[in-house]
Amino acid sequence: MDARAREGEIVIPGGTGGKSVQAQEHLAEGRKKGGQTRKEQVGTEGYQEMGKEGGLSTTDKSGGERAHEEGIPIDESKFTTKT
Repeated sequence: MDARAREGEIVIPGGTGGKSVQAQEHLAEGRKKGGQTRKEQVGTEGYQEMGKEGGLSTTDKSGGERAHEEGIPIDESKFTTKT
């Protein structure tokens, strides 16, 4: 990455590792479809609860651990797949 930056190429730390724009768009589309599928599986409320928990995660602790420590209620029963 440093060598590429020295050659004048724009490099973004934590970026896509040099993938082409087309590859990046393809990855983004896959993430979008995956999120939609999950939302359809667990419903809007379940998806929102997952986001709430995920938003609390840090590099050292999971969202569930932080929610428990800080007394933030997370209703994991909403995570179940709808039939």
